[in-house]
Amino acid sequence: MTMQSPEQPTIFTPDADSSRKLRDAFGKFATGITVITAPSADGPVAIVANSFSSVSLDPALVLWSVDKGARRYPYFEAADHYAIHVLAAEQQDLCQLTARDAHVLDQHPHEINADGVPLIDHCLARFECRRVAAHEAGDHVIIVGQVQRTQMRDGQPLTFFAGQFGSVD
Repeated sequence: MTMQSPEQPTIFTPDADSSRKLRDAFGKFATGITVITAPSADGPVAIVANSFSSVSLDPALVLWSVDKGARRYPYFEAADHYAIHVLAAEQQDLCQLTARDAHVLDQHPHEINADGVPLIDHCLARFECRRVAAHEAGDHVIIVGQVQRTQMRDGQPLTFFAGQFGSVD
C-alpha cells in the first residue's frame, strides 16, 4: 500500500493583499450554520452566522460574531434579546434566503416569544438569549448572550466547509 504525500501547504502572512487566502484558510474549519433572529423597528430580522460557540454551562452563555460593516449590523447591535437557531440539513433553503434578505421572516413562518424575538421552528436547536456583553474584535463584534430558554431535536446538521454546504451522515 502506498501512502499519498499531502499537498504542500500554502504559507502566508495575513495582510490586506492576502485576505482571500485568509478567508479560504478560515473555510477549512467545518462549521454548523445558524440563523440569528431579533426584533427591530423594521420588523423581524435575521442573519446567517457560523461563528456560534458555547461559552459556559453555569451560567449558560453562548457567543457569535457579526461584521461591523454588514448592513444588518445595526439591528443586532441594538438587540437586547435574540435567538440562535442551529439549522438542520433540510433547512439549506432557509439559510440561502436569509443570506440574501434580512427580512426573510416576512415570508417564512415563525412565532414571537415574550421578548418579541422571532422564533423559527424545526431547527436542531434553538437558544433564546439576552445579550450580556459585546466585545469589539477587529472588523467584528463578539456578542455574548445568556441562554434563557432552549429546545432541541434529533436530526442531521447543515454544515459549511470550504464554501460548500454539507451534512454529517
